[in-house]
Amino acid sequence: MTEKRPVTFAESAMSDLDDILKYYENEQVSDTGKRLISEIIGRAARLAAFPLSGRIVPEFNISDLREIIYPPFRLVYRCDKKKVRIIRVWRSERLLKLP
Repeated sequence: MTEKRPVTFAESAMSDLDDILKYYENEQVSDTGKRLISEIIGRAARLAAFPLSGRIVPEFNISDLREIIYPPFRLVYRCDKKKVRIIRVWRSERLLKLP
């Protein structure tokens, strides 16, 4: 059995989640925003057991930079032997640009 890896969120990903929540609050459907955030966190948590389940981000083609698509969002993460770090949560149609 494979050992689970901790999943953490970078500040950039936390800011993205906050922006998503604010967007839905501004649209006066805060319950939808809260539900989506909960579902995104649930998807990210599954990476603890299946860290390589996401595809390699096509814009970079780097094996440890992966993403899972949860329409309309992309959860971009770095994966190594010890941990998974969610680095961005963006709308699927956005092109990825890392600092």
